[in-house]
Formats: sequence, structure tokens, C-alpha cells
Amino acid sequence: MTPAGGVLHVRCVGVLTEEGYREVLELLREFSPTVQALPPRAALVQVRGARRYFGADAARIAELVRLRALARLGTDVRIGVAGTWAVAATASARVPGPGGVLAVPEGGVDGFLGPLPVEALHGIGPKQAQALRGYGLHTVGAVAAVSPGTVERILGQRAGRLAAERARGIDPRPVTPKDLPPSAAVRSGFTRHELDGPHARAVLLALVVRLGAVLRGRRQAARALSLTLQFAGGTRWERTRRLPEASGHDEDLRAAAYRLLDAAGLQRARLTGMVLRAEDLTDAGRAPLQISLDPVREARLTVEAAVDRANARFGPGTVRPAATFRRAA
Repeated sequence: MTPAGGVLHVRCVGVLTEEGYREVLELLREFSPTVQALPPRAALVQVRGARRYFGADAARIAELVRLRALARLGTDVRIGVAGTWAVAATASARVPGPGGVLAVPEGGVDGFLGPLPVEALHGIGPKQAQALRGYGLHTVGAVAAVSPGTVERILGQRAGRLAAERARGIDPRPVTPKDLPPSAAVRSGFTRHELDGPHARAVLLALVVRLGAVLRGRRQAARALSLTLQFAGGTRWERTRRLPEASGHDEDLRAAAYRLLDAAGLQRARLTGMVLRAEDLTDAGRAPLQISLDPVREARLTVEAAVDRANARFGPGTVRPAATFRRAA
């Protein structure tokens, strides 16, 4: 039988931090430059070009990926190997045990998909599966056996067309190189219309701390920061500010966020929520690092690293600025 195709769908097993997920992506790039991140715990890898380099088929490459992930990162993975995204993703969800590899040969797609329950097909949600079962289509093979038009009448034109194609192992989507999201956002809503300027500023500080932790966890730095304020009545105010240099440190993010809030000129405005977004992200390791002669800043960065370690051990937000705690009533 023809070996499995060159698409790997990798699912990380168990709880995984953003930093751990990033490490998995870096490991996958050792096997192929064509890695598509599927946050928070999955990724696609196109290894057709890597087969000659490693002298192995795609299934063997998948085994190497799993062994290195376990040995180097302590992370187990489930990997589906097939010729298309949908079949590989379906296979990775069917791997027996906590981790391992399931390869679907090119000539064995129908035999693999056919007996599966409809909800096992990648892209089929619970409501769609229920609708298909209502018409007696209980397996993927049954969906593949009826005309695409029948499936479209049950699920709708677009969803039905995709389901009919994937039930036959057809999925033309390419693996597109994609890293972690180019932006990161945190938000907060107010339980009542907020008129207290100092409290709004404290909420913004809490958002800064959360956003900084996200960026450092991803090992990313922001080149720009945007603030969106939402007001009673549905109106919005939004501005973006470029940072002097890319950063993921609370001190730099706080300075830019406060300037944005000051630019809003709030005067008894009835705030209902705010969103703080880090934009134009870059790898923190590639961000220019200037030597600081300011001992106060260096001390703050040292404390920040210690706070990150404490929060990683005891839970997010365990250690944070005193101003972010709500005042007692």
C-alpha cells in the first residue's frame, strides 16, 4: 500500500503553557520550514520535502518528532499522518493511548474514514453531527455514499460541501507557514458605568500586567500598543501608539498605556469596558537590546522576572501591583 502522505497534524497532550507551545513549534521547524500554528495546542507540518533529507517516510518522521518532543521538551504529542489536512487531523484525534502516531496510507483513506462516526470527521460539530444522524447518516462512510447535494441540503451549502468533500478525503487546503498570532489582547468590563478616573487607571494597569505576562510567556515583544475604550450608549474610542522600541516589559507597556489613556481626555465619561492590544509583535530574542545605565530600571526588570516565576508556580495574578486590587467597600 502507498505510504501516508506528507502532512502531519500534531496535537500536544495535556496542559501546555504558551511558552511550551512555542517550544513545540520551534522543534517542528527543525523538520520542515512549513509549519502552521493552530493555537493553543496543535500544528500542521508539511514534510514532503523533508523525506529525502531524513531518508524516511512521513510516518517515520512523525515518530522522530514525538521522540524529540518527549526527550527534549517533556511534551507528548499525538500525530496524524496523511495526504490532506482534514484526514491528518481526524487521525491525530484517533491515536490510541496518551500519545503516538497514526498514519493513513494514501490508498487507505476510505477504509480509515468510512467506519468512523460522523462526529469524528474533522470540522463536524455536535449540531451538524446530530443533523446528519437525523437523516440516518451515522458514519463518515454513509456521508460519503450520498450525493454532495444531499449533504448540502442537510447542513447548508457551504458546510455541506465541505463535509461531503472531507468524508471522501478531499481537502485542498495547503499547509501555510504561520507563527503565533501577530497581536495579543486583554480586556476588562465594568459591572457598572465607571466614572472613577483612578479606578479606570488601576484597571488599565491590571491589563498591562496581564498583557506583559502573555507576551513574555510567548517570548514576544510589541512594537505598538492600542487602547480601546467602550462607553455607555455603544460609542468607542481607540488610539494606537508606537513604542520607542519593541518590548514586552510592564514598565514600557505601562508608560505607553497611560499616555493613551491621558490622550482620551476622560471627564466623567461613563466607561463600560476597555481593551488593550499589543500589535506588530516580534520575537523577543530578535528585539534590539540596549544596555541600560538606569539601576532602577534594572531592578524592576529583575523583580519582574521573579514575579513571572512566582505566578507560573502559584497561578496567574498571585503577585501583582497593589493598585490592581479592588479597594474595600
